[in-house]
Amino acid sequence: MRSPRWLRRLGSSLLIGGQAVAATARGRINTIDLFDQLLEAGPGSFLIVIITGIAAGSVFNIQVAAELSRQGAGSTVGGILALGLAREIAPLLTATLLTGKVATAYAAQLGTMKVTEQIDAITMLRTDPVEYLVVPRLIAMVVMAPVQCLLFFGVAIWSGQITSTELYSIPPAVFWTSVRTWMQPDDLPFMLIKALVFGLQIAVLSCGWGLTTEGGPKEVGTSTTGSVVMILVTVALMDVLLTQILFG
Repeated sequence: MRSPRWLRRLGSSLLIGGQAVAATARGRINTIDLFDQLLEAGPGSFLIVIITGIAAGSVFNIQVAAELSRQGAGSTVGGILALGLAREIAPLLTATLLTGKVATAYAAQLGTMKVTEQIDAITMLRTDPVEYLVVPRLIAMVVMAPVQCLLFFGVAIWSGQITSTELYSIPPAVFWTSVRTWMQPDDLPFMLIKALVFGLQIAVLSCGWGLTTEGGPKEVGTSTTGSVVMILVTVALMDVLLTQILFG
């Protein structure tokens, strides 16, 4: 009895990811493609991260500030928002955005190359497809995911302070004092660790699903959808584990 296809593809993706990490450690990096992938995972995704950060910070803070102001605890708004963003919202939402923006592109690009036999052509030229195609994408996500997460956090905090001041008359000094009081020294580093792990997951699974695409062009769409589903599920599970380890 054969195992489910998604399980076989998950195993293949983990093997591909291990090869990519080993190649990176040996310094076998396609620097030409790396620059393009850094642009796609970084500046190419800044706008959607900024817009979502503004919306998330404002909406979350409106809900929190409204209730706390009624309870006479408006001075704690900034700290609660900062903790919520740093420990959970920023890394998880950033990973979701990068999955929709970058992982779909990775899976579709590599899937298209696989079904059109471009991967076979690269192999015939005695070039390792993992080193040539996966390593630059993996490095780009590992580098840019924490940067995007930090950008999301900064934008969301700023938008939260604006809404607190404009809608609930909480002075900026009170808001930022609360942020400094509530946040622990480890919160931001742990947030970036979460983002880095999520970035690694996104790169490995999207590239793995792309390289294991079989059949014709129709399968490219199936692989892209499958990679997004698998990434979201595994990121959610990893988030539970990392939250327990880092903040438990």
